Amino acid sequence: MKPLKTELQDAETLRDLGSASVQIVHDLKNQLNGLKLYATFLRKRMEKAERPGDELETLGKLISGLERAAADMNVLVRFGRALELRRQPGTDLARLLQDSAEGAHVETDGGPFEGDFDPVLLAEALKNITAGASGESGAAPDGGVRRVRLSGDGSGALVEWQGAAADADGEDPFRSLAGAAGLRMALAAKIVRAHGGEVKQEGGRIRARLPLK
Repeated sequence: MKPLKTELQDAETLRDLGSASVQIVHDLKNQLNGLKLYATFLRKRMEKAERPGDELETLGKLISGLERAAADMNVLVRFGRALELRRQPGTDLARLLQDSAEGAHVETDGGPFEGDFDPVLLAEALKNITAGASGESGAAPDGGVRRVRLSGDGSGALVEWQGAAADADGEDPFRSLAGAAGLRMALAAKIVRAHGGEVKQEGGRIRARLPLK
């Protein structure tokens, strides 16, 4: 199935489809969470009854699958709804990036990098971009993103992920909506834009610009 693009010509149909899908997915997510509770209850009962290890392992895999599906559905619901930013003046972008860029070396040039950001949402966006830049499987062919650079000129900040994995089809990773990884990248871009910034991929680099206070 060819991935859905955000730039469809019939924008009205896309909006209607998105609104309906968000509500349906929200209901499905709640049902999956309920199934997870039942499965967790059964696992505890089976552990007390000393059931065979393969049965417990199978049930554990079922619970993990339900958790992943519910998490992916939650991302879709959030992407389809308006963001509510809880800005905190003086939020340090450098610290958010350092905490979010797992496995990558963060370099800073200049500063300070303080702005009116929602620290929770922006940290999530930065983390998802770092993961997405390393490829859907979590690692690019050359080992993934090893360096993230933060620079600024006093009025704005530029974040660069170097060594980003290129999309095989040359698609914009922030608009392709290809699977759960693509959806998280699209949500990350939405969060960045809600802060008055912009993000895009250029070859082996991803660049995000954010305003500073």
